[in-house]
Amino acid sequence: MNTVRRLIFRSVISHVGFVTLAFSALFFFIDFVEELQDLGHRQYTLVDALWTCLFLQGAHFYDLFPIALLIGGILALARMAQTSEFTILRTGGLGPGRALGLLAVLGASAAMIMVFVGNWYVPWSEAQLALHRAKFSSRQGLNLGHGGTWLRERREVPGSGFHNITVNVGAANSQGEFGNVRIFEFDARGRLIRRLAADKVHVEALGNATTASGSIWHMENVLDTRWTSHDLVGEQAVLEGSKIIAETRQTTMDWQSSLTPLVVSASVLPPETMSTAALWRYTQHLATNAQAAQRYEIEFWKKTFYPLVCMVMVALALPFAYLHARSGGMSLKIFGGIMLGISFVLINHISSHLGLLHQWQPWLAAAAPSVIYLLLSMSAFIWLVRYR
Repeated sequence: MNTVRRLIFRSVISHVGFVTLAFSALFFFIDFVEELQDLGHRQYTLVDALWTCLFLQGAHFYDLFPIALLIGGILALARMAQTSEFTILRTGGLGPGRALGLLAVLGASAAMIMVFVGNWYVPWSEAQLALHRAKFSSRQGLNLGHGGTWLRERREVPGSGFHNITVNVGAANSQGEFGNVRIFEFDARGRLIRRLAADKVHVEALGNATTASGSIWHMENVLDTRWTSHDLVGEQAVLEGSKIIAETRQTTMDWQSSLTPLVVSASVLPPETMSTAALWRYTQHLATNAQAAQRYEIEFWKKTFYPLVCMVMVALALPFAYLHARSGGMSLKIFGGIMLGISFVLINHISSHLGLLHQWQPWLAAAAPSVIYLLLSMSAFIWLVRYR
């Protein structure tokens, strides 16, 4: 049985490795050609373009590896069926259950690779890519788009009840360092009582960075605006000489917050580049502060179930080992299998958008394509074993 295992594993792994390498080389070439147009701009050199393309490979691998696993698996198993190797293995005692178990081991191993890549390598490579590109950007930071990103927190003030704090981050310069930050404080009755505007902020965690329950915001060039009286407005305020707005400028200022650096960093990153743990923490923060969290919940469940896509891909490839090459049309069948796998990837991406649009349960929107295609592949496998 060890000989059979080595034969199948070696054939599948070699084909998957070749397809993965081919896809990686293709996308590296496409990225490199695209980066060539920026050569010479802000001292952007050929070496910098190569580094950019290398950092992009992490996200490309995470997206393409399931497809490479499917294509490599189909090519390997179809070739074994065409040369009658798999038929010989079946006559030697390789039953359907044993074959399914062997490919399940390969799928589980591929799923573990996807867990590592999605939770550690991709976030690291995306962070390095953002820092690398910031060196040559006129903004010297990550572009957060029009309006930046918004965060909320509730803070209990003795004698005043709960105050709502709204934070707007306009730019992200590096990890833990942000620019164009505005902080709005509202009292228990919803009235604006304070506004802080800082050109640059460094967020320092209180305690351990991963288990921090709060942070200190070290702000530079701060404009502190306070609304000292809400009861006196208009002519009455003028007659009594009350100053409604008081403004002070400070070179540096420290502000304590319950928003940790991990939460702030998560808010400025695209959900696709965040790890599963970071997505979980950020969804909990959004739910606690009554903010819409469905987009991040769908992405969390999608990233949680994404390694299982590898199991779906090997399950889709398995029926090709039971096709009869002599009946003809093997190339067309292989092409159909590849198209089926590509359709799964497309539907898997579309389902998250449909779930967000139609307010589906996040776990359902993330898991439905995998379950449907897994049942489809197992049905085809059972039919081929029983009737072919």
